Amino acid sequence: MQPQQPHPAPAPAAPAQPRNRTRTVALSLMAGLVLGVAGTGAAWALSGDTASAGGPAEDAQAACRALDGFDPAKYTEKGPVGEIALNRYAAADALSASAAAGDARYAPLAQAVRGSRQRHAVTFEFNAEVKKELDRARAFCEDL
Repeated sequence: MQPQQPHPAPAPAAPAQPRNRTRTVALSLMAGLVLGVAGTGAAWALSGDTASAGGPAEDAQAACRALDGFDPAKYTEKGPVGEIALNRYAAADALSASAAAGDARYAPLAQAVRGSRQRHAVTFEFNAEVKKELDRARAFCEDL
């Protein structure tokens, strides 16, 4: 039998970091977040940007601009061209719904855009029914 060799002593554990450092980092991050949000809010308020507070008429006009730039033929294209078409169509839907929520006069625009998107979601193509709804929405836009 061989004599047992002594096991080496375990390495000392790394000293624990003081809690004050963790607290200081956490407080610094929170202060930075608060100051960043406050600065962004102040800059937004001082910039005079009223687009988001423009109301239903501006939402309806923005929906019509999105529809004006929307080409159904580009909807299925790959890459940025298709993404632009998809996003303009969705933006027209969201903005027209926002306009209608703020003022019932824009309900026909919202119904036409929503109707075209719902029909497209069923058929996955821009058939005559979908185009009819799009034309109805665009006709409403011409009257704005």
